Parts: sequence; C-alpha cells; structure tokens
Amino acid sequence: MSHSPSLGRRAFLARLGLLGAAVGAGGLLPRGALAPAAAAPDPLAGVVGLLRPVLAELARDTLNGLSVFATPGPDRYSAAQGTPSDTPGALEAGTTDFLIQALDNFVPFPDQLAKPIGAALATGLADTGIDLPGLDLLPGELGTLDRALRALLENDATIPLSLPAAGLLNLLGTQVNPAAVNGPLLSPFSRLSYAEKARAFALLEGPDSDLVALLDVHFPQPLKESVSGLLKFVAGALIEFATFGSYTEFAVFDPRSKQLTARPVGWRLTGYQPHGPVEGWDEFIGYYQGRREVHD
Repeated sequence: MSHSPSLGRRAFLARLGLLGAAVGAGGLLPRGALAPAAAAPDPLAGVVGLLRPVLAELARDTLNGLSVFATPGPDRYSAAQGTPSDTPGALEAGTTDFLIQALDNFVPFPDQLAKPIGAALATGLADTGIDLPGLDLLPGELGTLDRALRALLENDATIPLSLPAAGLLNLLGTQVNPAAVNGPLLSPFSRLSYAEKARAFALLEGPDSDLVALLDVHFPQPLKESVSGLLKFVAGALIEFATFGSYTEFAVFDPRSKQLTARPVGWRLTGYQPHGPVEGWDEFIGYYQGRREVHD
C-alpha cells in the first residue's frame, strides 16, 4: 500500500520520538509554535531555536533508558523496563550525564552519516494501526517541524553524537515494538521492556542485520560498506559507555579539588574500598620487604 509523503514523514518523526516529545501529550513545544509566521524574515529560525532544547531533552530521556538497561536502579525508567531494583543504579551514578559528555566530546557525528541514516530508516507505521502522536497537527505545521529538523541536521557542522545515537535507538525501538511511539516517558526506547531493548540492540549488532544492509545502500562512496562497522561499533560503545559510566567516580568527583564529594555508586555496588580511599599501603613504604637491590 502506498502512503502520502505527509503520512510517511509523520510516521518517521513519531518513530524518532520527536513528534511525541514536541507536540504529543505533554509535548515540550508551546501550542501554536509550528503555525506559519509568514511575516517573519525567517519563519523557520524561531522553530529551529525552540526545537534544540526539545531534541536535547529527548536525547537525555532516551539515554536514561539506555543507562538503566546497563545498570537498573530504583527509578521510573528501570520500572518501565520491568527491572526495578532496591540498590542505586545508573541514574544515581550520573550515567546519563557521563554518556552525553562522552558521546558529544568523543566523536563528533558528521551530517554525511546522519542524513542517510534518517533516510534509510524512514519507514512508516501506517499499516500497524498504531495511533501516532500529534494527529491534530495541520499539514503545514507538520511540514514546519520536519523542515526544522532537516535544518538542524543538514548543515556544514558536526552534530553531537548523543542526538543521532538517541534517534537511532528510538527508531530501532519502534521497529521492535511499534506501540512504543505512545506511552509514559518521553522517548520510545525508554518505553520498551528490558527484553525489547535487547532485541533492538540485536538488530544493530547482528552479523546479517537487514538494517545494516539497508543503511549501506544509502551511503555514497567512500562511506558505503563502512557503515555496518561504524554502527556495530556504536552499538557496542553505547553499552560499554553506559556500563562504565555507572561504575566510575564521575558523578562525585570534584575536578578542582581532585577529591570525591561522596561515596560513588559503583563502590557501593561492588563493595570496593569499604572504609574509604587510602593514601597507600604499608607494604610499599620505603623498599619492599627491606630490599635495596635486585639481581637477575
């Protein structure tokens, strides 16, 4: 069955999580923000400015869902995936902030990669019978939102990696469970169960992934056939960063004083240094076991 471009873009924006985050129930854009403003010199500029914090909040919510996938805790994201815990987890460890800083400062994401990923995954939800958020938007308002997103992605600068990473997780999440376009929390990926999140990563990491094959055909040379390796690296790095971040001192380390301000969550979970940091060990004061020289 063929669908109108408007319906296809609505489905894509819903899968990305943007439609619900911007104008769905509890949406972050003020009512009327997408109405055409023909009198303005650049009608799109204001919408782009409003969209930036929406995308940042959507990325943060998505990465909250990723963080608790690695280390569940006593939070609503862990409860949503069905693995609540009485012990502190990723959110208490500041893992989402760690992820955002690591992703955005580790590898900037060129728009040559972001745009084809979006094009390759822009398949619709029209045949699923799932209600899409923002159905009361007029075609002109939907077009404004779509063009504002394109204006953010299609530029000469690099894009913070946290944004396309979150978008990719949401697109994969709605492939696993199309109903995740609606529900509590802000992002589709965060609405998935623990098992569904695992299946989303399996789509990205699988050796014969149809997703990877689909993406490869949308890239020009010399990027073609290298995207599968990049995405598999991203998939592994996301899990590794989320797990590593939960067990570091990131959230409680004061870079100015070089001191911890509290006991790190990872130390509490593992029982590391139960009596607090030590400045050294007696065995290593002076020469070890009184030795003054060594011989072959």
